[in-house]
Amino acid sequence: MSLKEMGRKTTLLTQLQVTAKTAFLFILPQYNVSMPTADGETVHYHYGLKDLVTVLFYIFIAIILHAVVQEYILDKISKRLHLSKVKHSKFNESGQLVVFHLSSVIWCFYVVVTEGYLTNPRSLWEDYPHVYLPFQVKFFYLCQLAYWLHALPELYFQKVRKEEIPRQLQYICLYLIHIAGAYLLNLSRLGLILLLLQYSTEFLFHTARLCHFADENNEKLFNAWAAVFGVTRLFILTLAVLAIGFGLARVENQAFDPEKGNFNTLLCRLCVLLLVCAAQAWLMWRFIHSQLRHWREYWSEQNAKRRVPAAPRLAARLIKRESGYHENGVVKAENGTSTRTKKLKSP
Repeated sequence: MSLKEMGRKTTLLTQLQVTAKTAFLFILPQYNVSMPTADGETVHYHYGLKDLVTVLFYIFIAIILHAVVQEYILDKISKRLHLSKVKHSKFNESGQLVVFHLSSVIWCFYVVVTEGYLTNPRSLWEDYPHVYLPFQVKFFYLCQLAYWLHALPELYFQKVRKEEIPRQLQYICLYLIHIAGAYLLNLSRLGLILLLLQYSTEFLFHTARLCHFADENNEKLFNAWAAVFGVTRLFILTLAVLAIGFGLARVENQAFDPEKGNFNTLLCRLCVLLLVCAAQAWLMWRFIHSQLRHWREYWSEQNAKRRVPAAPRLAARLIKRESGYHENGVVKAENGTSTRTKKLKSP
């Protein structure tokens, strides 16, 4: 092998190494730390500014997946249903969110079970701050942030109506604030449980709306969602108060230290609890308002149906305009003779 060939191969390997490092920066989570355990070593992660690059990459992935679901699944179904423009927009929204919520529920449930957060609820606040995260926990949060950030440009790509934009912006920002808050304040374990509850309820709602578009008389899933919605709000509030108000309040380390990721102070706990309670109260108020409006529309339709007068019955017998009957435009008498007076011929 000549020296030139060896130099070319060395240059190529160097370029591949540089490219691989750059690619890993976009694809894989950064800030890995090896931690000793009884069985050996495990790799954990913490957050930093390089996470923004990874989130940016998965924003483009989410946009591509969004387009694939829209073109190959939702557009084909909506053509068969022949929906109006308003229903078509809501159908696309619910279809996309059903796919996302279903995949997120399955993924989140798998993470919660494998990490043991369900079997040991005290782990939600014990050993706080939870600075070092397992790979699947950090990757889950990065993908969640990427999805809800991708939803902002999708408002333009999907040509959402101006009347719908404020409503969609509200719940997109609400998800971003809660997910980013749990990630940055090292409350990732509690955030996973709350997201699992919230996504399960939202999956049921959007599934009910899709079934309603297919069959307008189908209201069973909406009734099931209405019952689950209130129970979910109660569970989220109870779990948040238990973990933040009581659990973190008993942890020994309660010093404000952002460098070490410790935000366990009375002020921070109150702010987080107020945010969670305000969000749940706002969602409950919107739910009650929508249910009352639905009931008013239903009873107004029922009252309108009752006020419609019954069609008048036809008379049992026909009113005779003249005695006899008509035949070829001439009124005949009962015996068949014409009722017109005959003219006498002049002699």
